Amino acid sequence: MSAVPHSPRAVPSRTWIALRADRRAWFGLGVIALLVFAAVAADFVGRLNPISIDVTQSLRPPSSAHWLGTDAQGRDVWSRLVHGARVSLVVGLASQGLSLSIGVVLGLLAGYRGKWTDEVIMRLADVTLAFPSLLLLIAMAAAFEPSLVTVCLVIGIVGWAGMARLVRGQVLVVRELEYVQAMRAIGARDPRILARHILPNVIAPVIIAATLGIAGAIMAEAALSFLGLGVQPPTPSWGSMISDGRDLSQLRSAPWTSLSPGLAIGVAVLGFNLLGDALRDALDPRATTVRN
Repeated sequence: MSAVPHSPRAVPSRTWIALRADRRAWFGLGVIALLVFAAVAADFVGRLNPISIDVTQSLRPPSSAHWLGTDAQGRDVWSRLVHGARVSLVVGLASQGLSLSIGVVLGLLAGYRGKWTDEVIMRLADVTLAFPSLLLLIAMAAAFEPSLVTVCLVIGIVGWAGMARLVRGQVLVVRELEYVQAMRAIGARDPRILARHILPNVIAPVIIAATLGIAGAIMAEAALSFLGLGVQPPTPSWGSMISDGRDLSQLRSAPWTSLSPGLAIGVAVLGFNLLGDALRDALDPRATTVRN
């Protein structure tokens, strides 16, 4: 049983073939597509104003007028749910973009330069990872005025350390390969080696970590909004919707107010996690070799 040649053109082809055969990838992509559609077309598919208060319609059960019922202020739950998808998607993508920008750059420098550069960056990462993530998020969010921008910045800054350690570990292996040593020997500059020869070979685990990180960012945003430290009212957020419906009597009489956003968070996180798992298997050359 021969292994598949690891040519640059073969990798995307093998990855795509593996993803097409993986049901987890299809489910994850389907969930993400629905999330993106809801975020982009929220004003259209939401039907009603998500912040319009009508106390005469308070806690109405699901009906043709209000597909998922109304909350304690008479606001349409369905409309708030689809507009909340926009917040979750923006936070997930923006915060992971920031984590990637910081973590990949610092991880490349730490792994390639080594010595004191590696020591300083890794000790800073150790300090960041020493604190429980949720407590660090709460402390940082409480120190600034709660807003969507603050949530994105806080989640992105807290998440850089894990990304940096992942990239560093990959670079430590790749930098010792023969072709990298050859580039050094012929006098290639470090930025060129990092950008054209090391980064492409460490990008696969970064993509997987970023996909899983989006799911974590959605959970983190919901937790902060639930505690009142995230996106502020009247902007719809899944976390704040659960917070509004957490009263025990309301949970008993109108469970749809908190059940709907809770299920939305669960499905969104599951979608990104399943896609990340599928990508991990598809980008693993050992798994590909076994299947072939």
